[in-house]
Formats: sequence, C-alpha cells, structure tokens
Amino acid sequence: MQVHFDAFQSNPRAYFIAAKWWIKRKRVRSRSQFALLLGRSPKAYKLWLSRHRQREQIHPAPHLVYPIVALVDLTGKHDPTILSITLKSLKAEGLTTLLIGAVDTPDVASAIENIDWTVSPWLFPLQAGDRIAPGAVSAYLAAMASPTLRIIYADDDLLVGGQRCKPYFKPDWNSELFRHQDYLTGACMVRASRSDMEAVADSSEWAARLVAKLVETSRPLHLRDVLHHRQHRPTQYLPAQPLEPARDLPLISVIVPTRNRVDLLRTCLAGVAAADYPDIEAIVVDNDSDDPETLAYLAALDPTRYRVLRHGGVFNYSAINNRAVDQARGRLLCLLNNDIEMIEPHWLATLATQALRPEVGAVGARLLYPDGRIQHAGVVIGVGNAAGHAHRFLRPDEEGYFHRHSLPQFTCAVTAACLMVEHDKFLAVRGLNERDFAVAFNDVDLCLRLNQRGWQSLYEPRATLIHHESISRGLDRDALGAARFAAELAALKRLWKTDEIYDPFHHPQLSRDSEQFAVAL
Repeated sequence: MQVHFDAFQSNPRAYFIAAKWWIKRKRVRSRSQFALLLGRSPKAYKLWLSRHRQREQIHPAPHLVYPIVALVDLTGKHDPTILSITLKSLKAEGLTTLLIGAVDTPDVASAIENIDWTVSPWLFPLQAGDRIAPGAVSAYLAAMASPTLRIIYADDDLLVGGQRCKPYFKPDWNSELFRHQDYLTGACMVRASRSDMEAVADSSEWAARLVAKLVETSRPLHLRDVLHHRQHRPTQYLPAQPLEPARDLPLISVIVPTRNRVDLLRTCLAGVAAADYPDIEAIVVDNDSDDPETLAYLAALDPTRYRVLRHGGVFNYSAINNRAVDQARGRLLCLLNNDIEMIEPHWLATLATQALRPEVGAVGARLLYPDGRIQHAGVVIGVGNAAGHAHRFLRPDEEGYFHRHSLPQFTCAVTAACLMVEHDKFLAVRGLNERDFAVAFNDVDLCLRLNQRGWQSLYEPRATLIHHESISRGLDRDALGAARFAAELAALKRLWKTDEIYDPFHHPQLSRDSEQFAVAL
C-alpha cells in the first residue's frame, strides 16, 4: 500500500486517471499508467525484493568445478572497514581471493605472479565494499560449460547505508551500448590468460580494460539475476561522442508520404533540403490530397530536386512506401513522416553512417514531441504485449533508466517515422508487409525480419528530430480504425509472439506495462 501512497503523492491527477481507466476496464491503458507511477516510488524495489526473497533459493557453498580467483581492488579510495563485507561474502562462496593493493600483492603485476595459470582460471574482479549474493558462484558455474565463453555478467544493485537500491536489470549483450556505457565491469567473471592480464597491468582501470579487450573476441553471456551488490558503478560519459561521418556518403532516397497538411510537409522538406548531405533524392508520395494549397505546393516543387508520385486509395503506409522504393535510386532509403521537423543539419549523415555498417539493419533517430519530451528512443518488444516506444515522455536531460535514452544502442526495432536502411537490405526482406500491417506495426515487423537476417536495428540519439504527432489524440477511435488496429495487433502476436517473448535488450524483471523501464510489480 505504501507504494500506491507514494504514487498518489507524486502525481494525484495521473493516479486518478489510471484508476479511472481501471474502473472503465481499459486495463492495458491503466496498467501502463500505474506501472510508471508505482515504479517511481522509492519503495518499489524494496517491494520487489520482498516478493522475490520468498522465492530465492540459497545454494550451499559449491564444490568448484572451474577454478575461480577473486581479485579485490583496494587501490581506489575506500573505507577499510567495508572490505570485510566483501571478504565475508567471498568466503561464504568458497572463493580464493587476492587483494590488489595489499602488502603481499601491491599491484596487478604481483597478483599475476600469484595465480596458477596452468588451470585456466576464471577471474572475478571486484571493488572493495562490493558484496555478492548467496549462490552467486553457483549461478556463474552453471554457465561456464562452453569452452569459447570468456565473459559472464549479471545484474546488480547499489548498497546505500547497507540497504539495496537502484537495481540495474541489464540488457543481454549489446555491443553498441557497451561502446558508450560499461555495464559489465565489476559485475562479471572473465576467463583471461596471463598475457591478457599483463596487457592491462599498468592501467589503473585494469579491470575495465580487461573486459573491453575480451569482448572483442568473445560474446558475453548475461545471467538475468541480481548477483552483485555494489558501492558504486563506473562513471558514465555523457553525451555520446560525436559520430564521424562516413567517407563518400552515397545517394539517399528520402521517401515522404503525405496527404494535405502542406504546413507540415513544407517544414519537413525544408529540413531535408537543409541537411548537410552530399546527394539526396527526395520522393514525395501523395495519397489523394484534395486541399488546393497542398496541390499547388506539390505542383510547384522543383522537379530536378523532388519527385512527386501519386498513390490513390485507402491509406496503406506499407504500400505507399513500397511503391516509392520500387522507383528509388538511392543506395540508402530514409522513410520519413511528413510531420517531422529537423533541428540540426547533421541528422541525415549520422543515420547514414550507421546504416552503412554491414551488421546494421534499420536505424532510427531520437524523436521529441514539440514540448521537448521523448516520443521515440527505440522500440521494446513485448510492452503492452505488443511493442512500445522506449523511454517515452522522458525529457532528454533526465537520467531515466541509466541514461539509456541518450546512448546509441542496438534495439529490436525502431519507428518508421524516421528510419534509415540500405536499399538492398530492405528488398532482401521484401519490404514492408502491406497485407498484415497497413498502418500499425509495419516498422516493427520490418525490423524483426531484418534482425533475423543478421542486420540488427540500431537507435541513434545523436540524430534528434521533432515529431509533430499529437500526444493527446486517441488511437483509431472510429470503429473501422479500431477494427483494423485490432487485426494488426493480432497479426503481430501471431507472427512474432509479442505477448509471450521478452525483448533481449529489455529484461523480464522490467514491467511489460511501462515504456519507461519500471521495475515489474
């Protein structure tokens, strides 16, 4: 009840709205609102812990099948009294421990000499004061069977005044996110060789450098359990460093579907024209505009810079874009809504540079509502048992969920409101699905098919645009629109099991009802 009281106190109006939706049996909408409000309570994690402790199984100290050496770093500033916390938890797990910075092992080089490398040990770098959960070593051991595995990492939380708080339920391995946020070091075990350790021995950040070295050759394995209780986490460097544009950027075909609303279209095309990009083919696809001003504007567009295609009939976003792609000449395609406004000139080159990477499929920008809040920062599969926009309604300068909305990262999907993809990759998966996803979820379906081919979707916040989508309008309130949306939702669940699966870049312990990464209550 205290969590509900905190939620009510923080935002009474939002709480009453959530309760109203629940009473009206609008359960998906109500859960989404409640999940966010309850997750913001400082007692939310305490409630989560109380529920999960009832199910926790305390494993006995294991008989070690694989040798493990804990390396406790004493070289940084720490209170000597907290070292006992670390040593006690390691002893309970039956681990051999070396204290780097102690008299016997004053540095990494001396620790190297005290390790028996003939047994190919796993190393367990920790900071003084950190504690591992009962059964943590058993959980790690159970995952060590693969001979090619060199890094295993787990979730963690912080110890503040002896109390656990601020959990990080981490994504599965996300190499793009790791470039900008080290979410492994201090909460992982590594199978490193003597030469690996010697290569980083002179660095004060030896543990982080060791992890960074090993991920280059081995994909880390994620244990989805809170096995580490930490005094602090590595410093995050924000914002992400500017992206150096690729050399010889190729022709881009920018495809803009439109119907009337010349005010939006004019702003959008002006932003495309102002982009700092060498070669752009702009294709405007008109879906039965009947506004005289819009028709006059389209007729007046310079044919050497713009191509106007006519696509009549019922609005089908997938069909409109596929039709334009058939006539596009660019190596890259940029699907772009007509209600997008550009706020800086480098967005197109930033998206293009990422889309040209051989392992990348669809690339999506960070989109803001006109009031500055986030509308899109990647798409999470399974939210609402369908798909939701990650971090929606946060402000860019808020911390949110470990600043994830501010960092480039792989995602399962991105929105087609501004989506970049290589032409050949788009054709290889047969474009957008016109039959099952005329309006909704066509971007999600496209991205998931690209992912299946090994072309992973990527969220790129260094390209930030404004999306003039109304945040107050209802979705498909008319009967026909509601029926169509229901059919598209059913197709998404049928084809991709979004009501069953977990997004590997999200977490089973994060709420499926919240787009803001709230603890699942």
